[in-house]
Amino acid sequence: MDSIYWLLLFILLLVIEVLTMGLTTIWFAGGALAAFLVSLVAGNILELEVAVFIIVSVILLIFTRPLAMRYLNRKTTLTNADSVVGSIVRVTEPVNNILDQGAAQADGKVWTARGASDDLLFEEGELAVVQEIRGVKLILQKKKED
Repeated sequence: MDSIYWLLLFILLLVIEVLTMGLTTIWFAGGALAAFLVSLVAGNILELEVAVFIIVSVILLIFTRPLAMRYLNRKTTLTNADSVVGSIVRVTEPVNNILDQGAAQADGKVWTARGASDDLLFEEGELAVVQEIRGVKLILQKKKED
């Protein structure tokens, strides 16, 4: 009788995956399918079925998710924010974390800017490198001299 519950769980998880297309429940659907097969072969040993469900789900999650994410997210395009990281920008307003001020121009747009640490100060017109983006602020690092 446990077999039918594993089969229903498998179907439910597949339906959720099809509706969301987020690669969230497919790994557990694989675990439910494995538990269903074990229940058919080994009889209704609930502890074994649950163990197989957990083990197979975790193995699928750990080993196949990174591959699936790499190959299924190939067409992900960088947003403007993603493309700015690592680029060189011009400071348009002095950057001072202590005074909570600063701005820089990147790709023709003016962003709020802060230094990567509180002791980093940037003067207007200075070039800086975007280390990261936090919220809507560019986090700047000093540009190394060539």
